[in-house]
Amino acid sequence: MSIKPDPKGRIEYWDQGMNGRFGLRVATSGKKTWVVMYRINQRLRRYTIGNFDDIPLVDARAKAKEILHFVATGKDPQEEKVQDRKAETFSELAAEYIEKHAKPNKRSWKEDQRMLYNDVLPYWSFLKANKIKRRDVIVLLDTVLERGAEVLANRVLALVRKIFNFGIERDILEFNPCLNIKQPIDEKKRQGQRVLNFEEIRKVWATLNDDQNILIRGIIKMRLLTAQRGIEIRSMKWENIDFESKIWTIPPEVVKNKLQHRVPLSKQALELIYEIRDKGFESSYIFPSPTSKTVGHINNITRAIERIRNGSKVSFVDRDIRRTVASHMAGELQIPRLVISKILNHSEGGVTRIYDRHSYDNEKREALERWGNLFEEIINCTYPQSKVINLMEASSAY
Repeated sequence: MSIKPDPKGRIEYWDQGMNGRFGLRVATSGKKTWVVMYRINQRLRRYTIGNFDDIPLVDARAKAKEILHFVATGKDPQEEKVQDRKAETFSELAAEYIEKHAKPNKRSWKEDQRMLYNDVLPYWSFLKANKIKRRDVIVLLDTVLERGAEVLANRVLALVRKIFNFGIERDILEFNPCLNIKQPIDEKKRQGQRVLNFEEIRKVWATLNDDQNILIRGIIKMRLLTAQRGIEIRSMKWENIDFESKIWTIPPEVVKNKLQHRVPLSKQALELIYEIRDKGFESSYIFPSPTSKTVGHINNITRAIERIRNGSKVSFVDRDIRRTVASHMAGELQIPRLVISKILNHSEGGVTRIYDRHSYDNEKREALERWGNLFEEIINCTYPQSKVINLMEASSAY
C-alpha cells in the first residue's frame, strides 16, 4: 500500500463499505494498524485488530465484522481483551492445581508434578489456559505417543483433563478442551496380552549393564526378581529389610491396599541388595534420588524404561514386568494362583484382609526362590526350551 505517514500526526482511513467503523491507522512513524470503532453504553471505543503487515485486508475485515457482531450482543470486546491479558497461563493454573488440589488430596501429587514438568509445561507453559483447544491436547498426546510411551499418554490426558476441570470448578475456565478426547490406548485390552518371553527377558537384562545407572538397573532387576510394584521398590528403606530372616516388609503407607506386605527375598534379590549396599550411598533409602532431597528416593523411571526399551528392541511398559513374572510362575513353575496372588499382594476381602498378613510366608518364599533359580537359567540360557505353554492363558489373571 502506497499510503505515506504524515509527520504532523496520525492518519486514519475508514472503510465506507462498513459504515466507517473499520479502518487503517497510520502513525507518524509509518506503522500501519487495522482498527475498529464502536459504541458501547454510549461510549466510543477503539479496538486494535493487528498490524497491517501481519494481517491481510480480507482477514482484517472479517475480524472487524466478528468484533462488531460481538458488540451487537451487548459485550465489550475491549474489556474482553483486557480480561484475556489477565487470564492465567496454563503453568499458573497447573501450579494452583498442585497447591490447592493435588497436595491436599493425592498421595501421588509428586507424580502429577513430575508429569507436568517433563511432559506438559515444555509445550504449554506460556499458553493462556482458556485459549488451549482440543487440537492442542491431541498434538500434546501425539508427542508422547511418538516416544513410544503409550501408557504415559493416557496418564497425561487424565492429568490435563483434571487440571482443566479444576479450573472450571474455581471459575477460571468455562470449557474443558479434553472433552470427548478418548484415551490414546485401551489399557484393559492390553491386560494379560504383554508377557515377555525368555528371549525378550534376556534382551532386557542385557541392557541392564554398566551403561545404566546402578540404581536404575537395580530397580528393574528387583522388579523382575520380586514382582512387586514400582513405587514399593523405589521407596525401599534399609530398615525394611530383615537380613536375618531374609524378609522385606513393605509398610502400609506405600502399599496399594494400605496393609503391610511381607516379601521373602530370594538369593538373587539379596545379592542385588548387597551390591547396592557395597556402593555406600548415604541414605536411608536403598534407591536414593541423586537430585531430589525432598522425595529422598528415585521417584520415576519412565525415561529409563524408554531407554531400556530402545536399547533392547523389546516393546514393553513398566507394568508388563510384574505380569511377566506372574505368568511364568504360573506357566513354567506351576505355582498355585493363590500363592502368586499373595506374592502380588492383591486385595483381599473379609477378615483375612486385616489379620492374615503373615500367612503364606513359606509358600511365597518357596515360589520366589524357585523363580529366582529359573530366572538365572533363563539369563544363562540353560533352561530347556522344549516345554511349550500358553502364556496368554497363563497371564489372564494378572
